[in-house]
Parts: sequence; C-alpha cells; structure tokens
Amino acid sequence: MKEFISLKIDYAFKLIFGKEGNEAILIAFLNAALKLPQERRIEEITIINPELNKEYPEDKKSILDVRAITSQGMQINIEIQLSNQYDMEKRSLYYWAQMYSRQIREGMAYKELTKTVSINIVDFNYLKQTSSYHNVFHLYEDEEKFQLTDVLEIHFMELPKLLAKWRKREISLWENELVRWLLLLEGADNQEILQILEEIAMKDPVLYQAMNAWEETSEDPRIREAYFDRRKAILDEKAAIREAELRLQEALEEGMAKGIAEGRAKGIAEGKAEGKAEGRAEGRAEGRAEGRAEVAKKLLVLGFEITKIAEATGLSEEEISGLKD
Repeated sequence: MKEFISLKIDYAFKLIFGKEGNEAILIAFLNAALKLPQERRIEEITIINPELNKEYPEDKKSILDVRAITSQGMQINIEIQLSNQYDMEKRSLYYWAQMYSRQIREGMAYKELTKTVSINIVDFNYLKQTSSYHNVFHLYEDEEKFQLTDVLEIHFMELPKLLAKWRKREISLWENELVRWLLLLEGADNQEILQILEEIAMKDPVLYQAMNAWEETSEDPRIREAYFDRRKAILDEKAAIREAELRLQEALEEGMAKGIAEGRAKGIAEGKAEGKAEGRAEGRAEGRAEGRAEVAKKLLVLGFEITKIAEATGLSEEEISGLKD
C-alpha cells in the first residue's frame, strides 16, 4: 500500500501547490475556490517568494505558505493551519493588508491596486455561526448590504465540516471540484477518499498530475526526512496549545467555584444581617465577580494574553490590566 505524506502539513502542501512547475495544479484549485465566471477564470499564474520582507526593522516578518499572482495582477495567499491559534481572522486580515499595501509604488495611483485574496484552509471547526465548510468575506454596507469594493476577499475552508458532509454523502468528489481538491488533503489518512481520487484522476489530467507529484514527493527520502521534522514541530505546537486550553479550563473552573462559594457565604451573611433576599443576591453577585477576578489573576500568572483572558472571564481588558498593579 502506498504511504503518502499528509498534505495538511504546510511543508508538504507547498511542495504540491506552491512549487514552480505545478502551476496548473494551483490554477485548478483556485478556479474551483474562487468560482470566477468563465471569462475571468485564471489561465496563468506566477508562484512568487512567500516571504513578505520587512520594510522597517521593527516590522513583523511574515512568511506565507503559498503566494502567487495571476496574469491579471490578482494577489493570492493560501495558508493551511492544523491547530487553532486563535485570532485567525486578525492574522488573515494582517496578511491580506501586507500583500495589498505592498503593491504601491512611487507615482502609482490607488486605482491600480489589484484584488487581493487570502485563503485559509483549517483542520478545525472555526466559524461557530455556520455549518458551511467554505465561507467567503468581503466589505459590505451594514444596512443595504451593497459591496464597497471587491479588492478584499478572505476565504475560510474548514476541513472537519467538509469531511462530516462527505461522510453523510451530502457532497460528492465526482461532482464538486473544490471538494475534490480539499479532500485530497485527507487522502493520506483515508483510503476510501484516496481510491475515489485515483479513479477521478484517470479522467482529470490536472488531478492526475497532482497525484503523481504527490506520490513522487512521498517516496523521496530527503523530503520524507524534512517532512517528519516539520510534522513533529507542528504536532508539538498543537500539543502545547491543547495543554494551554486545559490549563485555562482548570483555572476557570477553580476560580469560578471559589468565587461562587465565597459569594454564597457572603450572601447568606449579608442576608441574615439585613433580613432581605436582596442581600443574599448581592453577595452572590459580588462573589462571582471576585471569582472572575481570581481567574484573571491566575491566567495572568500563567502568561495568557489579556485579550484571551477577557474572552474567558467576561472582564474588560482595562479591568484585567488593573489586576496587574
């Protein structure tokens, strides 16, 4: 049985979708993802250096997974993430802004800035508001929903949601080209998907090229060594994120339990003193607030970012900053 490297690892993904000579593969994926009308479909593309060099020493250096530009000048970035590092939407917007703004040159009109697209392929459920596996974002007016400009386009493609729909046979690899390309990323771990893709590849020359490139890459000893090194680093990072989540949950449970217990005791005492139910209610509310503060203090000690502590406790960032003093 063939042993393929997983294309969900960014290093392997780039070898197939971001390698010079494989432009046809990238074009096929992008045409399926962007759903452009026939007259505007991508025909030519140039894969370019994924490193966004710093303009100033204090700038943050960014290295994208796959970066390309079409013959029409459209800027495209594809990112693949195995674990939820949070603030994905801000990270994606930051990468988009870097690509868009760095088009400008002296004497260039703003009108000449071209459409910039960020595509995020994630191996976790991220958008809680929808069960759709592919969501596309633009700039729209709040009330009447008309588009301000089409130069901003950000995609989120969630593999677990896609896989769930495929298992329920709500979608088909034979009928949907984007499904086909995305489930290619699951092929290393799913023999049924791999077999279907091999059958489709006999009728799809670009998919056939991708499957061949994937197989050859998977058999190269040097590539496999580099792949397993990168895979280990990603899995270690994923484990660290999971450990942080568990520590956060433990701190929340411990802190809230303490706060509720103290609030109950305080409420009973105040209620007896005042002879009113309001005293007990106020005491419990104060106890819960103290519990949230205790949780926030513990998370600060553990090194969590203030924004994440605010999300977990319901306290404002200003209140949390005040706890440092």
